[in-house]
Amino acid sequence: MKPSRLTVTKTTSPKEPPPSKNLIFGQTFSDHMLRIPWTDATGWGAPSIVPFSTINLSPSATMLHYAQSLFEGMKAYRHADGTVTLFRPEMNMKRMNTSAQRLVLPTFNGNALIECINKLITVDREWIPKEPGHSLYIRPTLIATNSALVIAPPKEALLFVIACPVGPYYPQGFKPVPLHGTTEYIRAAPGGIGAYKLAANYGPCVVAQKSAANQGYAQNLWLHGPGHWLTEAGTMNLFVVIKDRSGVSELITPPLDGMILPGVTRDSVLALARNHVSGIKRLQGLPDAIKVSERPVNMGEIIQSSKEGRLVELFGTGTAAVISPVERIGYNGGDIMIPTGEDGMGPVSRPLWTELVGIQTGAVKSNWNYVVAK
Repeated sequence: MKPSRLTVTKTTSPKEPPPSKNLIFGQTFSDHMLRIPWTDATGWGAPSIVPFSTINLSPSATMLHYAQSLFEGMKAYRHADGTVTLFRPEMNMKRMNTSAQRLVLPTFNGNALIECINKLITVDREWIPKEPGHSLYIRPTLIATNSALVIAPPKEALLFVIACPVGPYYPQGFKPVPLHGTTEYIRAAPGGIGAYKLAANYGPCVVAQKSAANQGYAQNLWLHGPGHWLTEAGTMNLFVVIKDRSGVSELITPPLDGMILPGVTRDSVLALARNHVSGIKRLQGLPDAIKVSERPVNMGEIIQSSKEGRLVELFGTGTAAVISPVERIGYNGGDIMIPTGEDGMGPVSRPLWTELVGIQTGAVKSNWNYVVAK
């Protein structure tokens, strides 16, 4: 993949970005897209930025029949001084390559793709909303395109990137969500594909989400095994804060055991919390005494800590919401109530969210920001 071969063909019919107040996630797309073809005979072809358009596929394309498809999600932010940045894009590139290896799709140089995405964002810079809390959502996607009803490594593939302006996940302030502890479905299993951002991971989740919604819950809490071990919350990574019997808070997230997606926000939360503990950078408002753990946690521990008044909070993390607080868990016919503050957040999630959003918007200086344009 060679960014030096990149060509740009601008649209002759540019659209007017809609008012930011009217934005609906994933409904409006910028004027252009990035396309990079691949074949096993010639490798990666020349990248091209072209007007946003449909993709022509044969009805026998293997991605339609065998789900040979993967994607990423990242955001470009416009800072107060006009600087445009991406948040830790190298993490997305690393995960995208890992996902490609799992599907035997072609891998690529992550820095080269970031350079091409940089150009796409520059071309569509006016699509980045100027209002606080808004951003341009970037969706890199890789699909197998060869026309053959054969389950085998693809001979042809297409990597494309599209972008859409998005508003804040909670435009009216934080609203903690109720989760349904799903026991009749599982999201992933050891040795499966739970740790990869594949299209096949998402479609089968809709039935569980619909079931949760029909019971009055916003999302489902994925549980695994007879012990009902917590894994993820909907499409987000999961964190729990529990105090031990001496009063020290423990920030817990399930370990990357092959079933958990290695989220960029998850990794960022862990890094910020560990830097706080080590004294590298203290976060205002975060408890001085806090333990950071990647370990299994099951519903039995959640119930017991709740009964003993030691359950502090529970929240999800992801690109869309950054941090999403949880107010209750529906489980075995009852609700386990999760403490939340007056603003909807908890004592641990609040300072972590403040720091993360500060970095992403440029209010807090950090080497996690990749500068696209100034």
